[in-house]
Amino acid sequence: MPHGGIPVGRICEINGLEASGKSLVGAHILAECQKKGGIAVYIDTESAVSRQFLNAIGVNTQEMVYVPAETMEDVFETIEDIIAKVREGDSDRLVAILVDSVAGASTKVEMEQDFDKEGWATAKAIIMSKAMRKITNLISKEKIAIVFTNQLRDKLGAMFGDKYTTSGGKALPFHASVRIRLSNLGRIKKSEEIVGMKTKCEITKNRLGPPLRKAEFHMYFDSGIDDYASWLVVLKDYKLCKKEKNSYVVEFNDKVIKFTPAKFKEALAENEGLEEYIYDLICGALIMEYKSDAEVHDEEDIEIVDE
Repeated sequence: MPHGGIPVGRICEINGLEASGKSLVGAHILAECQKKGGIAVYIDTESAVSRQFLNAIGVNTQEMVYVPAETMEDVFETIEDIIAKVREGDSDRLVAILVDSVAGASTKVEMEQDFDKEGWATAKAIIMSKAMRKITNLISKEKIAIVFTNQLRDKLGAMFGDKYTTSGGKALPFHASVRIRLSNLGRIKKSEEIVGMKTKCEITKNRLGPPLRKAEFHMYFDSGIDDYASWLVVLKDYKLCKKEKNSYVVEFNDKVIKFTPAKFKEALAENEGLEEYIYDLICGALIMEYKSDAEVHDEEDIEIVDE
């Protein structure tokens, strides 16, 4: 049950342009859910999932529930069935449902039509609007996270503000607790081959904490997100550690721990509690904290920027 009447279930949308890694980030969420003993559900509307890649980034595909779906009606009927089964069984078990993707899903009306242009094609938005009202209430008392991936599209005639919009109307952006936008910053090259991408992640909406936070990380085609490389960048940029030539130095439990970037994971494994300590340092540097006693911000310290 929710603590203090606060809802437990959450809806998240991950959007971005093509090849920005939306599905990959969603798959990492499934892997993390399984690590905590939860149930991972992959609802696939694009028929483009790779079992080998999911295994490589830590998803147990033998335990994962995989559901192919063609239409948005199928997607939401599947979600309702899963919620009903969770309620019958262990209601405390975590469940992560990845819908990949909204843009790739059709509707029953659309599937019955031919390939000619048909009206305004608003069926998906209407279905989404009705379904999101139902699903939001259904998961509010369950430990269920529903993650939708979506495609960014150019907003016609936009001269100011955000030039992008997403598929499926405005219901998903409204009901989502968190909206994440991914964008590519460059390709990662090893020798002569492109092996990954540098990605920027921006939280464009957040009901669980302060919005508009940003992070950058490396995504590799063979192994997914490299968390620890990003950690090293933050440690250096925010002066959370000392830099000595090619090594980093961190003080932890009255000890001085020294490591090179190549030995970072080894240092975390060899020193119990170090990973949690560094993670807390990074969160403290990057995540804005709420303050019970609001202080007045000095006008000289703030800057108004155009969106």
